[in-house]
Amino acid sequence: MTHPVGQKLPNPWGLYDMHGNVWEWCQDWRSDRLPGGIAIDPQGPATGSHSVIRGGSWLGDGGGARYCRSARRSASLSDRGSLLGFRILLAPGQP
Repeated sequence: MTHPVGQKLPNPWGLYDMHGNVWEWCQDWRSDRLPGGIAIDPQGPATGSHSVIRGGSWLGDGGGARYCRSARRSASLSDRGSLLGFRILLAPGQP
């Protein structure tokens, strides 16, 4: 089951619960192809039919713990559910 954010240790950047609690809904639209090589804050397509979710959830998606990682991406088929959340993050120095 889910747990309140911040009960586990943060990652090296100070972010809590980056994988394994709930899937995180992302701003990007789903794409079948991601850019290769090094990309800093890559943007997905301008439009689409499914938004991106990432990180896996406590229930996983049939694969268990191996899918609970921050790089895990999938397509959201709805805009709500007990396994889906979102994160508001403001980088230092941002207004």
